[in-house]
Amino acid sequence: MRKLEEVLNDWEAVIGLEVHAELTTLRTKMFCGCKLEFGAEPNTHTCPVCLGLPGALPVPNRAAIEGIVLAGLATNCDIEKHSMFYRKNYMYPDMAKNFQTTQGPVAFCMRGWLDLDVDGPAARERHGLDALEPGQAEGNVTRTEEGYTAHVGITRIHMEEDAGKMVHVGGGEGRIAGATHSLVDYNRAGTPLIELVTEPDLRTPEEARLFMQKLRQIYLALGISNCSMEEGSLRCDGNVSLRRRGSSALGVKTELKNMNSFKNLHDGLAYEICRQAEVLEEGGQIYQETRHWDPTAKRTIVMRVKETADDYRLFPEPDLAPYDLSDEFVEAVRAKLPELPDQKAARYATEHGLSAYDARHLVDHRATADFFDACMALAAAEGDGSRFAKPLANLIINDVTAYMNAHEGFDLAESPLTPERAMELVRLVASDAVSSKQAKEVFAAVLAEDKSPEAIVAERGMEQVSDTGAIEAVVDEVMAANPDKVEQYRGGKTGLLGFFVGQCMKAMRGQGNPKVINELLAAKLDA
Repeated sequence: MRKLEEVLNDWEAVIGLEVHAELTTLRTKMFCGCKLEFGAEPNTHTCPVCLGLPGALPVPNRAAIEGIVLAGLATNCDIEKHSMFYRKNYMYPDMAKNFQTTQGPVAFCMRGWLDLDVDGPAARERHGLDALEPGQAEGNVTRTEEGYTAHVGITRIHMEEDAGKMVHVGGGEGRIAGATHSLVDYNRAGTPLIELVTEPDLRTPEEARLFMQKLRQIYLALGISNCSMEEGSLRCDGNVSLRRRGSSALGVKTELKNMNSFKNLHDGLAYEICRQAEVLEEGGQIYQETRHWDPTAKRTIVMRVKETADDYRLFPEPDLAPYDLSDEFVEAVRAKLPELPDQKAARYATEHGLSAYDARHLVDHRATADFFDACMALAAAEGDGSRFAKPLANLIINDVTAYMNAHEGFDLAESPLTPERAMELVRLVASDAVSSKQAKEVFAAVLAEDKSPEAIVAERGMEQVSDTGAIEAVVDEVMAANPDKVEQYRGGKTGLLGFFVGQCMKAMRGQGNPKVINELLAAKLDA
């Protein structure tokens, strides 16, 4: 099987996503008063409505409607004033009533869009990007200095109820294949679930991954879901087809079901693109089917032939009246919109002079953005304004984010690294009290020992020596001890400067200011 980069030279991937998010911050289910609680004892939060018992009547959750309207406003959707619920009929044990209550052709939120900023390694998957100059556009892509911006359309965001959870016992990795029996927990059945459907505007697995990450940032900022992919409150189906470059006809698509991590979404789509290309190049046929991504085997597996809308026998829900949203309701919801990630990034660039790259990566996590805001509030209170914005951003993007990624469950807001300590560390580096290399050691010690940076520097004798006279004496000693290297340097081997710096740092037990050492060495060696 060919590599993705090779395949995308000959084939264009057409990708659309269906992103499902449970409204986990609500107290009760979509159409009944049962409690929402992840991890509760199985089948302890059920009632006649969510079990579909005869005569039970559903009542819509107003807070859930507010949540989906918030999501629509935050993703530039038109809010439809008139819509209704339908019955989506299917027989499977995860829904006791044998149908799912969902929305029909007209959803609460229609015709939206998001812009994706793609840069660095992520931009390399996009074919033909090098042919564009910064500012030049082609299709839904506009070239930027760092990469490109992709405009992604959103078809709709509709409201529905989640199904129960199936637990397969005796099979490998909890899958139905090979299981001896299956259990069902209906606690999740009836949970408010919003599904966002994109236009087929995505062209690379990286774009799909970035879209889902951005949507997660937005939902977290809105406070409508905890977006836990591990718990299943945020999951994604990816639809992908191939067509020859230059062709406008759509190919036959396959669906990758329930991608539960950003990496799985990327890797599953990448594999499926390569698999489809291999089948087509060998004269085979792609079938419209639902496939499962197996991250262990690193391949997709057929689950079932894809259903069509006719298979679900959709018809209006007779127990729910059509829904009419007033202008007053929509505007009241709009007033609750918080500062969204893109707005926050733009503010960081305008108020603090950060680059678009730094600002965007600060808002990757709500925790890091909140932490940066808290630090900058301290700086402003102490009259420093934005002087420390760039070094603080570097600390958060490079060190804090790396620590968060390496330590699952790490809570920055409750950690020993308080905004006061972060600013203290940044000031120590700015005043040359410690080097940037030493700062990383201090950062790790703050988290491990729950002490202030100044206390750690004092205890370990780490304070950097910047005294010119003391450093000059060491430089003279090192040059006198290595006359052959001095001669080689002056003979053109200027790369030896690193050797001299290393010897000086060794002589000063790592406490010499590298900047001052470099300046004095260069002046004396070039004299």
